[in-house]
Amino acid sequence: MLELSGLRPRVCCLDLDTFFVSVERLLDPSLEGKPVVVGGKPGERGVVTACSYEVRAFGVRSGMSLVEAGKLAPHAIYLPGRHGVYGGYAKRVREIVARVAPEIQVASIDEMYMSLAGCERLYHQPGDVDGDATILRTVRALTATIKTELGLPASVGIACTKTMAKVASGLAKPAGVLMVPAEDAEAVLAPLPVRKLPGIGPVAERKLAGIGVQTLGQVADTPLDALRPIFGAWAESIKRGARGGGAQELGAERPAFREHDPEGGTVGSISNERTFREDVRDPAVLESVLTGLVERVCWRARRRGVVARTVTLKLRYADFETLSRGRSITPSASERDVLPVIRGLFAEARTRRTPIRLLGVAFSNLQLASQPSLFRESEALGEAIDVIRERFGYDAVHLAPARVIRDRL
Repeated sequence: MLELSGLRPRVCCLDLDTFFVSVERLLDPSLEGKPVVVGGKPGERGVVTACSYEVRAFGVRSGMSLVEAGKLAPHAIYLPGRHGVYGGYAKRVREIVARVAPEIQVASIDEMYMSLAGCERLYHQPGDVDGDATILRTVRALTATIKTELGLPASVGIACTKTMAKVASGLAKPAGVLMVPAEDAEAVLAPLPVRKLPGIGPVAERKLAGIGVQTLGQVADTPLDALRPIFGAWAESIKRGARGGGAQELGAERPAFREHDPEGGTVGSISNERTFREDVRDPAVLESVLTGLVERVCWRARRRGVVARTVTLKLRYADFETLSRGRSITPSASERDVLPVIRGLFAEARTRRTPIRLLGVAFSNLQLASQPSLFRESEALGEAIDVIRERFGYDAVHLAPARVIRDRL
């Protein structure tokens, strides 16, 4: 592509292969080579959070309901998961990556981007033909170190853009390294199914199929006027990504992730969800869960030293219809600021009497927080809550749902 002319592949996407399963196998070597599902027991409410390659052969995938997974692979080993343990391993991986990469951007608990631009001379060794060979050898050495020190397999994609690096990391699985120069990006992407491109989900996939588009090469050749009804304002970005273009910098959100968050998160966002074991229609229960989700997300944001400019509510009905509603706010990580907005979004989103299966709250468009002001009541409240939790644990103090407060007045 013209926009990438002269650039060499230096943006890397490191993906820890079947991360949760890999950690479980470290803790219990007898699981090696067996079909493993992490997320809960078959038939329970909830979804598969990770699954081994052995069980994927039966059609099980991450994000699939445990009920469906149990039907496809009743013989698999089902584990509840240990998220606090996974976070510790993720932190150790980041520490190893930081030895090599001067710039890191965390995408999730098992995925991160790093830039090795300008490191060619630093890591050059006799025998390296050029800068590309130096970067490729350095990344292979990095994945070998992660495997040796932690026992965790990792795949890495190296490209000129974040999008292409992400796709390349998927093509490199399992435990491989793939470099895609700018001049090869479009040819590598063209035959791939549309879902391989970040930003194209199942709904967009169905809509694209409706206009006869099934591969990324076809997306690249489709006029923008045909893509806009599907992707809206993102149509141009999707089309550019399908040709190998996109962001070449890691982004400005990276400082927010300098401190370890054991619950993970995605770049520029913090979120928590609750899937109910039984579908819920009781307003008191839903109010209580919403309050708890807001508390958790606000607490995690304050621990990272960030505030959100956008808050989003996710709602999934019992029939799996899923809605998202977002709103821009004055940058905040305070429960008093966020709760009224989330309640409003919930009232706006819940247009049916159908019971609810899942609720979620997310912060996005994060920025570093300024020093809290003692004259702002909402900030002072958050600080006080955090002091109590630091000393006595997270569950030492919680906000009462509005319904409980009203009942007691």
